[in-house]
Amino acid sequence: MNEFKHPSSACSSRPRWGLTSGVAVSALLLLAFGTSAWASDAVRGETFAHAAPSGIKERCVMLARMPGGHYRAAEEAAERALCAIDFHDGTHALCPKLFSTSPGTLVYDLADGPYAGRAATFEREVCPGGHIVTTEAVHGAISYKMSVNTRETSATFANASFIYYHFARYFDAAVHVPPAVLRSIDKDAHLKRVAREGEAVSATRPPLKMLHAGWATVVRAEQDPASYTPTDELFSADRKQIYGVLLHPEGRRYGEEVNGSRASGWGDGQSRDFQQTAPFVALATDKPLREAIRHGLASGHAGSAIPADVREVQMAYWMRELIDITLLDYLLGQQDRIGNIDYLEHWVWVDGGQVRQQRAAGRQPPGDIAAFAPRRIKRTELGDNDAGVRTSYANFTQRTGMLEALRHYHPHTYRQLLAMARDFDARGALYEQVRSSYGLSSAEFDRIAGNVRQAAALLKSGCHAGKLRFDLDPEAVVLGHGPSEAKVDCDNP
Repeated sequence: MNEFKHPSSACSSRPRWGLTSGVAVSALLLLAFGTSAWASDAVRGETFAHAAPSGIKERCVMLARMPGGHYRAAEEAAERALCAIDFHDGTHALCPKLFSTSPGTLVYDLADGPYAGRAATFEREVCPGGHIVTTEAVHGAISYKMSVNTRETSATFANASFIYYHFARYFDAAVHVPPAVLRSIDKDAHLKRVAREGEAVSATRPPLKMLHAGWATVVRAEQDPASYTPTDELFSADRKQIYGVLLHPEGRRYGEEVNGSRASGWGDGQSRDFQQTAPFVALATDKPLREAIRHGLASGHAGSAIPADVREVQMAYWMRELIDITLLDYLLGQQDRIGNIDYLEHWVWVDGGQVRQQRAAGRQPPGDIAAFAPRRIKRTELGDNDAGVRTSYANFTQRTGMLEALRHYHPHTYRQLLAMARDFDARGALYEQVRSSYGLSSAEFDRIAGNVRQAAALLKSGCHAGKLRFDLDPEAVVLGHGPSEAKVDCDNP
């Protein structure tokens, strides 16, 4: 789940193991070879430097792009804005997260509002509450999370969030995965401003027992880096900084309509419950798209899992987004996806024969688009991607046969997957990029490479067997067209 939205939506069920002035920019390519025993901050990308009060040079890295990926200008701007944040110049406050199960830092922009320019006062007066605030800091919180994995803590792996973002851009995913950058910070500064407060306050709240264990782990590690194993997963090579992922997750949590009932318990059970949701039922229906959509709607309406006003357009977008969710999770092994899928509302309308969209800020459409009779739908957000990739985590998407169940697919996603599999087999540009750019250990990379080959083989087999219909085109549904099935060469699409 997205743990940086609001405490009312924060209830993780992960297993315990399992652009400001003064920014020095250097277009460095940081060398990494993907052969370390553990994940690390040895990544490639454009690097921004910030000076901590101690003189330590902190860094923020916009990680290297995936060859063949589709990166939008707005996403690059978001990455640059994240890397422009200076933790120490008084413009941003750092607060410990004091809800849910894993430690993290809430980063608040204090450019305006009642605490403008008063970061220290904000940290003293507001941070002990531990929740997301929007009155004291009108821009809300940005998420900064480090890797923390012990037998007593929740599972969090920062590098996974980097990889999810870049894989989503490679597949040009319809589901939105927020831009993610690597950020380091002087461990002593973080200990003083954030971690000790997190440990102290969480100790006074019995429901936060697992979170307290996480904060205690961070405090102990920042005092003695050797106490945390694997050290490279949390610290820079000089052991003077911790590193993590900086991103701005948004959205509200879906209910049973997309996240499933979760009645069968964590792991395999809730992953099977997920396959009973209306959009998954539609995806698994071996009928033309329109009939599959109607079947999914009937299933959801009959069980009251989806409201009666949910219609074909919404279902078509949900189906398209679930293609991305199931594939990304199969490849990258997010072990707690179910229950942690979010959404933002959008207006969708047709203008000049073209489908248009924009974020919806209320129940009524803005005046400039009202004449087009736009429909308000939910578009899916994946902001919580930090429980994947690590080899100790379980891949429930694989274990419960989600890819095998699908009968509708998107041709571009299929083509990109097969292209990735061919490249990995040839040890080409994509292979080298993933292996050397995102701080993966050799075992973590090998697991991803194996998952790519398996996913490609599964879907290719389904294609050859005539089980896949390449007809998943939500825009055609919006336009009122009968979506046609694309002709795809199963081996060389």
